[in-house]
Amino acid sequence: MSRLALISRGVIKENPVFVLLLGMCPTLGTTTSAINGMGMGIATTFVLIMSNMAISSISGLIPNKVRIPSYIVVIAAFVTILQLLMQAYTPGLYETLGLFIPLIVVNCIVLGRAEAFASKSGVMDSAADGVGIGIGFTLSLTVLGAVRELLGSASIFGVKLINSDGMLVFILAPGAFIALGYLLVIFNKFKSRIS
Repeated sequence: MSRLALISRGVIKENPVFVLLLGMCPTLGTTTSAINGMGMGIATTFVLIMSNMAISSISGLIPNKVRIPSYIVVIAAFVTILQLLMQAYTPGLYETLGLFIPLIVVNCIVLGRAEAFASKSGVMDSAADGVGIGIGFTLSLTVLGAVRELLGSASIFGVKLINSDGMLVFILAPGAFIALGYLLVIFNKFKSRIS
């Protein structure tokens, strides 16, 4: 499979949010605005790409009995690097995302790609897989955050569109489930038309 196909597969056919329904905790918890969703998606993409490449390159050295703990240590190392970079360069976003940044270590998307793909593939293919899944995750979180922000506060990326308050429910947890449900329907209709 070509690297471009690996990337497009992660965006459409194996979209982690709208198709595989993975990573629901950060998906529902961080998408109160488009910028939060985008920030979480980019952070997870960084960890996905770097950990996929590292795990792919050392997978032959890891004994089968300690495979999963070894993957978690690799992922935790990249999450620590990410935390330090975010604290230094984007402290506001880091404070907003809070606990969800360290939780990337146990995100089933990252660990699942390490186990299902990176451990069995070459370094560049694993990087392409990380890029595809990461873009799919980032786009999903950004769209969900934009919809919730638009309906919940009548703004997008922090820019007020109309001079009125939105529907508070979309900023709260129930609104995340409602918006995600409708976006799942729209995405799957779109996906069935292009397949």
